[in-house]
Amino acid sequence: MAAIRLGRSGRILCAALAACGLLAASCGRHEAGGPGAKAAEQGRIVMGFSQIGSESDWRAANTVSIKTEAQKRGIDLRFADAQQKQENQIKALRSFLAQKVDIIAFSPVVETGWQPVLEEVKRAGIPVILTDRGVDVTDPSLYVTFIGSDFVEEGRRAAKWFVDHTTGDVKVFELRGTPGASCATDRKKGFEEGIASCRRITVVQSQDGNFERGRGKEVMEAFLKKPEARQFNALYAHNDDMALGAIQAMKEAGLKPGKDIKIVSIDGVKAAFEAMIAGELNCTVECNPLLGPTLFDEVEAVVAVRRLQARAAEGGFFTADMKKLLAQDLGALFAKRLVIQEGVYDQSVAKDVIGTRKY
Repeated sequence: MAAIRLGRSGRILCAALAACGLLAASCGRHEAGGPGAKAAEQGRIVMGFSQIGSESDWRAANTVSIKTEAQKRGIDLRFADAQQKQENQIKALRSFLAQKVDIIAFSPVVETGWQPVLEEVKRAGIPVILTDRGVDVTDPSLYVTFIGSDFVEEGRRAAKWFVDHTTGDVKVFELRGTPGASCATDRKKGFEEGIASCRRITVVQSQDGNFERGRGKEVMEAFLKKPEARQFNALYAHNDDMALGAIQAMKEAGLKPGKDIKIVSIDGVKAAFEAMIAGELNCTVECNPLLGPTLFDEVEAVVAVRRLQARAAEGGFFTADMKKLLAQDLGALFAKRLVIQEGVYDQSVAKDVIGTRKY
């Protein structure tokens, strides 16, 4: 899994600090009574993480990756499951604020409604990293960086498979993700862009499936009872779980998914590869959930720089150039977006690839 790394200033700063031994020293430094005071006794970074929930195999793998990497690095992880409710995530962020953690990371269930709580966190001087999904705020300095996939590009890749591997009129039923989620909005946008120049491919209906397998099955069952279902011959699902639920509904209705209905979904979970080998799913566009290593690379760098900024403000000895760099906002020192590089897999490679899948 590759990612775009730190911004230029951040790379220069971290290299310089590492060279003089300050970066490593800062990773174990807490002020008495400051953020995560108890963990500070052992020199540990304290991070609060608010997870959306456990709506899919992708999310489960994402959670395991984050928890495993935190344990591996000795980070004190304060983990909160929001059960797909924004109000729970806002409560979690305020709880982390009260606990005086070093840093907060979260995967926002929807894009909007975050400005007030993020402003509270910023006033407390706690940096924020977004993972998997983005937020819509008027002040981009409310978070340091966003780590995740290019969801628009994922939608374009799904569209490209239909363009390249189908003939004749293609009538697509679209299973969307959670309403208001950045990934759902962007995957829809990308798909529409991808089929715009191919008039034989049209979306006949689009419905929300909330990224859940059970909901995907329910939505497809209801759709298959409608008159317009007679003309559809393709399914585009915003994630594999919804596609797998829809496949079950199709089979129960006497259809042959993967043959009668061409199906493309997003995520690349192992169950999707199994469905491709069975001939029931045609293609999955990868969205890698194993963000733990990349996330904690950023966490360690951001916390290190944040602590050094505090030392500089207290009058610690630094060169003039170093003070100038440290005086910058964290957001200016790190790339605003780290895009995970991913692939596209179809039935032709499923058997060869499934053994290498980690989720």
